[in-house]
Amino acid sequence: MGIGAYIREIGRGKDGARPLDRAQAADLFGQVLDGGLSDLEVGAFCLAMRMKGETAQEMAGFLDATHARMHAIPAGAHDAPTIVIPSYNGARKLPVLTPLLALLLARAGLPVLVHGAATEDKRVFSGAVFAALGVPPMEQIKPVALGNVAFAPTALLCPGLQRLLEVRRVVHLRNSAHSVVKLMNPCAGRRLLVSSYTHPEYAHSMAETFALTGTNALLLRGTEGEAVADARRAPRWQAFVKGQALALQEGQSGSLSSLPDLPVAIDAASTAAYIRAVLDGAQPLPEPIALQVQQLVELSTQI
Repeated sequence: MGIGAYIREIGRGKDGARPLDRAQAADLFGQVLDGGLSDLEVGAFCLAMRMKGETAQEMAGFLDATHARMHAIPAGAHDAPTIVIPSYNGARKLPVLTPLLALLLARAGLPVLVHGAATEDKRVFSGAVFAALGVPPMEQIKPVALGNVAFAPTALLCPGLQRLLEVRRVVHLRNSAHSVVKLMNPCAGRRLLVSSYTHPEYAHSMAETFALTGTNALLLRGTEGEAVADARRAPRWQAFVKGQALALQEGQSGSLSSLPDLPVAIDAASTAAYIRAVLDGAQPLPEPIALQVQQLVELSTQI
């Protein structure tokens, strides 16, 4: 079906729009990713879905289209699941500690893939912190070895998805691509996704999508949208094994009795220096992040 017919279905506002089934959503999103549409058509899609909101069936279809066009990371010569961490929100007030989580998981012997992109200019993103830590971005698709961390730019994995993320710089609003990247799984073989939400209502829609797609995942309320536990309090998180939900822990109310000594400056160099200090034992590891690492290591043995 042409893009205009889809826009007519989804563009009638929150109450008047009609949801698409999974196959229709895959067809629509595939057309958007393939790059054959005009800027006006892409903008209409972005704003229509922004007003309507995605159903779980639609999100599953968007993921189907994305995975069909993705340059997947091959499975390594090992039987450990690859831990997949999307990183797209970056730091606004707190240091972005997604690289710390990834490096701790690698230290535990797991292969870790972080994928991401800088989607605005006013935040500090994981890619810059990884570069300051001496972890360059991947330049070619290859497996991730045990005990290693790789950072894959979105443009390497799926150029069409990167183009859609860039629309935010023009319209200054997030679109469906920003939801897709938090749910997509670019690795072949066994994999475990670490995903996050900011607003509680998204926990339900993301859980429904995991169930539809049979995903192995750890879902938590992240830190400024990043999939790393807030260093100041343990979040609520939930595990999914082949889409089946397992309740792990309710969130901690209030703050820790002893707050971690986080850096005041959140630039890439300051964040990297803090991460090095934690890894070297010169700074204590925040308890919620230590607990998240423990949960992921244990969950990795169940999938």
